[in-house]
Amino acid sequence: MSPAFGIDFGTSNSALAASVDNQVKLLDIDPGNPLSNSLKSILYFIKEDGRTHSFVGYEGVRQYIDNGAEGRYMQSIKSFLSDLSFQKTNIYGKNYTLEELIAHLLRVMKTRGEKIIGQEVDTVVLGRPVVFSTDAERENTATRRLINAAQLAGFKEISLQMEPVAAARAYENSLPCNREQIVLVGDFGAGSSDFTVLKVGNSHHRVSRAQGILSVGGLYIGGDNFDSLIMRHKVARYYGTDVQVKSMFSDNLTGLSPLVLSHLMQWHRIPWLRRPQTLGNIKELKVGAGLRDRRLLENLERLISDNYGYLLFQSIETAKCRLSDHGDATVNFKDYGIAIEEPVTRIEFEDMIRDLVLQIDACVTQTLADAGIAPEQVNAVFLTGGSSYIPLIRAIFEFRVGADKIKTADAFTSVAYGLGLEAGLLA
Repeated sequence: MSPAFGIDFGTSNSALAASVDNQVKLLDIDPGNPLSNSLKSILYFIKEDGRTHSFVGYEGVRQYIDNGAEGRYMQSIKSFLSDLSFQKTNIYGKNYTLEELIAHLLRVMKTRGEKIIGQEVDTVVLGRPVVFSTDAERENTATRRLINAAQLAGFKEISLQMEPVAAARAYENSLPCNREQIVLVGDFGAGSSDFTVLKVGNSHHRVSRAQGILSVGGLYIGGDNFDSLIMRHKVARYYGTDVQVKSMFSDNLTGLSPLVLSHLMQWHRIPWLRRPQTLGNIKELKVGAGLRDRRLLENLERLISDNYGYLLFQSIETAKCRLSDHGDATVNFKDYGIAIEEPVTRIEFEDMIRDLVLQIDACVTQTLADAGIAPEQVNAVFLTGGSSYIPLIRAIFEFRVGADKIKTADAFTSVAYGLGLEAGLLA
């Protein structure tokens, strides 16, 4: 049998599993990363000696930290798949389409994976969310772009599989053959949350996966949204979001524009604030600001010019993760002329995310209803992804089926492993 790859291309992290001789193995494709079988989904470009150099994964993060604003750092590329306005971006004089950027990541994963197994691989099963967009045009565009990117990366036989179905495949692999169960799968990524109700464990379903799927559902709410809410409610004020300055031409008070405020809450959009007009508006605010407000706006200028949004949001994510096991945490960030020690309690965090969790809860309810399954008929709930550890989210499933039925898996690799199992059926 020919080898095949399963690739979980994620918003924040990606992973690769290889199916070789009916054996599936996760590959260590991110050297230097403490989680070597999970690749940071980042690209970093820098120009030196007249040449453009590119880096991915952990190596890209290190280059970014060392060189910062001197280069071009890109993450959360997956989130733009359904963005019709993203046609191309210019990096050091060369235009790149979104497909070409994603292909660069996939090509590195393909090359590293082939080196590890010592064989060329033409077949891949790529993970995809249940829905890229509820808009038909955006949905079709995202699907086409992902397939085109895989082709550009050098794959010849390309299949897509929904990420929660792949996660269920990984869970099913641990069950005795012909022990059928009805499973509700929740796959919580950085950019989306996807759900599937399906029958697993039956050898017939293992061959014909589509017949085992009872329903699917999903929405674009993920870990990045929760980080953004901590930024908005606890951290953003250190960067002048509350500053109000009297206009030079009237008695009206003015502050940062809605566009600036919006981009500030999403770290991968902070570099977009480098536009001269945006920086000029911030400088105008500084002219009329008092000493305290001027310092806050200077913090914002450094955040933009020194490009340290990634490091700041890493601190926010660390605090968020702690809140899954503790009642309180602190966002600690001391660098670039600023010292932040902002406490946040689990109660505060749950208040911030409650509206989003209600939307997730409604999606789970609809997914079960579409399957024609009552909660008591569910034999197991299989959860994967970092946000599945948030107590308020776990409570959605504990309330329906009981804590004893909830199974968890590695947050970063279970989808890739399931995709590897799917790939083995095609090889």
